[in-house]
Amino acid sequence: MDESLESKFATLKSKNFKIDLTRGKPGSDQLDLSNDLLSMTVPAKSPSGVDVRNYGDPLGIPEARRLGAELLSAPVENTLVGEQSSLLLIYQLVLANYLFGLEAPWREQKNLKFICPVPGFDRHFRLLDDFGIEMLPVPLTGSGIDIEAFKKLLEAHENIKGIICVPRHSNPTGDIYTDDNMKELMKAGKAYSSEFLFILDHAYLLHDFVPTMDQTPSWELAKKSDVLDQTAIFSSFSKVTFGGGGLSFAAAGTKLFDLLVRQRASMIVCSDKVNQMRHLGFLQNKADVLKHMSKHAELVKPKFEVVFSALDSLDSKIGSYKKPTGGYFISYNTNKPIAKRVIALCEEAGVMITPAGSTYPHFHDPANSNIRLAPTFLGLEDLKEAMEVFTTSLQLAFEE
Repeated sequence: MDESLESKFATLKSKNFKIDLTRGKPGSDQLDLSNDLLSMTVPAKSPSGVDVRNYGDPLGIPEARRLGAELLSAPVENTLVGEQSSLLLIYQLVLANYLFGLEAPWREQKNLKFICPVPGFDRHFRLLDDFGIEMLPVPLTGSGIDIEAFKKLLEAHENIKGIICVPRHSNPTGDIYTDDNMKELMKAGKAYSSEFLFILDHAYLLHDFVPTMDQTPSWELAKKSDVLDQTAIFSSFSKVTFGGGGLSFAAAGTKLFDLLVRQRASMIVCSDKVNQMRHLGFLQNKADVLKHMSKHAELVKPKFEVVFSALDSLDSKIGSYKKPTGGYFISYNTNKPIAKRVIALCEEAGVMITPAGSTYPHFHDPANSNIRLAPTFLGLEDLKEAMEVFTTSLQLAFEE
C-alpha cells in the first residue's frame, strides 16, 4: 500500500467534507436562469381562449401541446402535456398496459419482461419492479444498444413487453444512439411482436454542452420503421426550468396515445394550465428553449471539465470512462471489482456518491465496477474537492 496515498486520504478525511454527488440535479446557478418564472403574471385566458383557472383540457392547452410537439417532432394531435415529470407519464403508460393493454392486459399474463440497457437509470428499474416485471439487461456500446445481445435476448425469452431507454445522452454513460442503431432496434422489436413497446425517455433531448451528433427525430424513425403504434416518446422541463416545477410531454402512436389518455382520464381531471401559460410566457417555441439551454451549457461544461481533468490524471490500468457531450452524468468503470469499496471510502471522507449497483436492476452490478458521477449540482470548488477524494479513494481501493 502506498503510504503517501494513505496519508493524503487521512488529510482529506480530516477536512470533514459534506459533499453530495449522488443525484443529477441542476446547480443553483442553472436554476437562476429561470427565475423570471417566479414573478411572471399569468393571464386568465390562453391565446386560444382557454380559461386556465378552470377545469378542462386534460391533454394541455393547445399552445403548450404545440410546443411539446415541436420539441418531440411529433404531430400535435399525438402529443399531450403532463405534470412536472416525464417519469410519471412513463409510469402511467406502463400502468395503462398493465390494466388494459393494446391487445390484452399485462396483469392477466405471467412472466412479464422488459429489456433494460445497462448501465442505466435506476428510476426506470424501480418503475418496472413495481409491476413485477423481470428486467433483462442489455449492454451499451458507446453508440447505442448492443444489437446482437438484444437479438439474443429476444430469441431466448418469451413475453418481452418492450424496452425502456434514453437514446440521447443516456443516463449515465452519455451514449447517443445512432440512427442505424435505432433502426435495427426497431426492426428487431417489431419482428418479435406487434406489441413490443419502444419507450423512449428523451430526458436530455436538448442538453448538449458541446456540439453533439445530430439524430433523426425518434418519431420519424418510428414512422419509417412502421412501429409508431408501438412507440412512446417522453421529455420534460425538469432540467430546463425548475426540478418539479416544469412541464412534461408525451407523444405516441395513436393506439398507445389513446391508451395513455384513457389511463390519465381516471387520474387527471385537468392539467395545470396556469403553469403551462407561465412557461409559454418564458419559452414560446423550440428556438427559445435552445437559446435557454445554451445558457445551461455555459454553466455545466466547466463542471464536467473538472471531472474530466481529474479522471484523465488516473492511470488507465485503474479504469476507464467515455467523455459525454451532454446530459448530467459520467460513467466510470473500474478494471477491478472495487466499486463498492471506492464509494465506501468516499463516504468515509465525507463525499456521497451514487450507491454502487444503482445503474443495474436490483442494484446488482455483476462486475462491481460501474460508478456514476453527477457533477452539475456542486460549485466548482466543492467539485474539485470531491474529485480529489474520489480519485484518492479509487487509487487506494485499487491497491488494496
